[in-house]
Amino acid sequence: MNLLSTSLKKEFTFKTLLKWFFICAIVGILSGCASALFLVSLDWVTSFREAHLFIIWGLPIGGLLIGLLYHYQGKEVVKGNNQIIEAYYSTTPILPLKMAPLIFIGTLITHLFGGSAGREGTAVQMSSAISDQFTKLFKLDDSERKIILIIGISAGFASVFGTPFAGAIFAIEVLFFGKINYKAIIPAFFTAFVAHFTVLFWNVTHTLYSIPFIPKFNSTTIFYVILSGIVFGLTALLFSRTTHFCGIFFSKFIKFPPLRPFVGGIIIAVALYLIGTTKYIGLGIPSIINSFAAPCESYDFLLKIIFTSLTLGAGFKGGEVTPLFYIGATLGSALSFFIPLPFAFLAGIGFVAVFSGATNTPIACTVMGMELFGLESGLYLFIGCSIAYLCSGKSGIYSAQIIKGPKHYLYQKWDKIRFDYF
Repeated sequence: MNLLSTSLKKEFTFKTLLKWFFICAIVGILSGCASALFLVSLDWVTSFREAHLFIIWGLPIGGLLIGLLYHYQGKEVVKGNNQIIEAYYSTTPILPLKMAPLIFIGTLITHLFGGSAGREGTAVQMSSAISDQFTKLFKLDDSERKIILIIGISAGFASVFGTPFAGAIFAIEVLFFGKINYKAIIPAFFTAFVAHFTVLFWNVTHTLYSIPFIPKFNSTTIFYVILSGIVFGLTALLFSRTTHFCGIFFSKFIKFPPLRPFVGGIIIAVALYLIGTTKYIGLGIPSIINSFAAPCESYDFLLKIIFTSLTLGAGFKGGEVTPLFYIGATLGSALSFFIPLPFAFLAGIGFVAVFSGATNTPIACTVMGMELFGLESGLYLFIGCSIAYLCSGKSGIYSAQIIKGPKHYLYQKWDKIRFDYF
């Protein structure tokens, strides 16, 4: 009887491993293909816009199209990344597969006409919508569905940025910082690498960044990194609050959802005409690259916050992460006028630290920085990301995210002190 039981257990384990190997491989390949197509399409619409700047005046029409598309066809997926997080925390219906084409089309329209948005939200939503279909196909239970959602996020993030290690950690950390789902670790990493190499298979390349000089490790440098981390954390707080405020503002004063991006498009187009530059729209990759080559203007990061918050708050589609890279890198570069550290070094820390504060993912952001800038910068990146994480307030850009760990206790204690004092 014991031999029979052992045999059945081994057979069950083998079938389980085979099942998850198949799911992870397919999700990784499909997500990688989707991200490759998206990245190529995004490059095309960006190049077209930059060659025909008059198209920016069509931003209100583009916004209206997105609004109508989601109002009549995508009400059940309009929450985007927050919907994925909610699905992880509670039992909800399977993510509709149409989430993928809707966010794909919506993001391309946003970038074609000149909205300021990112791309990770698109890749993550496409990948998660694809992965969640396996929940129904294999009749997975609630705990297995959590793994499905994690591998979906990891595949999308890793494939769109070319950072598989950070992609896997981000997926686990963003969903429940402070309580790791250990069963999802291997599937998340495996899927992230499959998605990453699938993108490379299609000859789609990622932007390369570098920090040419890393200061010596000493108390003075650590002090300035901590100081800059505080600034980056407060900036992440400003971005999150501004984006949420714009969303609430448009919802409060414009009751018909499709009109919100229409009005927002008018505001953004007029503002771009008045300032006479397009450096604050789209992904802003050229400005990010320039922040590593020369100190930036002190107001670049602030204008990017304004344009991105207006774009996303009005209802245009995309992501927040690449704008956060822009904000952090340009702010860090500008801080070199006040903090005696190399501008490229500060730009690199800001690149990931503001992202860390806004998404509450200091570990993933540290790893991402090491993947992008090299292992020798790791300690400084960890300090900057951790300080920014602690200084960025109680919540970030994802309103559905549940914050646990040290940050939860820090702000819980702070709220109690304020309440008792006043």
